[in-house]
Amino acid sequence: MQSLFITATGTNVGKTYTTLKLIEAFASKGLAVGVFKPIETDANPVPHDAMLLLKACQKVNENFKNLTVQDITAYTFPLPAAPFCADKNHMIDLDHIIDKYQELSKLCDILLVEGAGGLMVPVTKDFMMIDLVQKLGSKVLLVTPSRLGCINDTLLSMEALRSRHIYFDWCVNLFEDEERFSEVTKPFYDEVFPEWWSIEQGLKRFISRY
Repeated sequence: MQSLFITATGTNVGKTYTTLKLIEAFASKGLAVGVFKPIETDANPVPHDAMLLLKACQKVNENFKNLTVQDITAYTFPLPAAPFCADKNHMIDLDHIIDKYQELSKLCDILLVEGAGGLMVPVTKDFMMIDLVQKLGSKVLLVTPSRLGCINDTLLSMEALRSRHIYFDWCVNLFEDEERFSEVTKPFYDEVFPEWWSIEQGLKRFISRY
């Protein structure tokens, strides 16, 4: 079983959108795809992202047909905040997250793990999302936005991953400020990262590596 951790430069960048695209793409290769959303906040009253992921996964993997949202999440909280802040009663147990990961891993060829927020989002007071990435030993796909200012966010996230010696690929979700992207951001990416790709174009090439 392989695993891929989908993270982003921050919140509302397009992790769930990207993960849904990945489910379809991996399934088209004949792989049994699984999903895991370790922690979801703003789950009021239900974890919306996890629900979308589960429904998409159930269409392509029989082993997920009878699972519920609770089966593919370890913790959900109603407050829209970082997990540490949303977890008002300090319930988060890292071993429980690992156990869930291992259970779901047995049901698929590749497990897509969608993080919460960005890499330095606190899960507990001294354990960040990037620490979870390392603990799971997953490959990483970093999703970056197309809005003004995204170069800084992208480079900072790359630096964090490299400092931990974490293998990663990255892509742009061409959604925000798409018309300005070609002028205010794309020239830098073209010069420094000529192999950069977007979710809209390049996903097939990324999938072919698996």
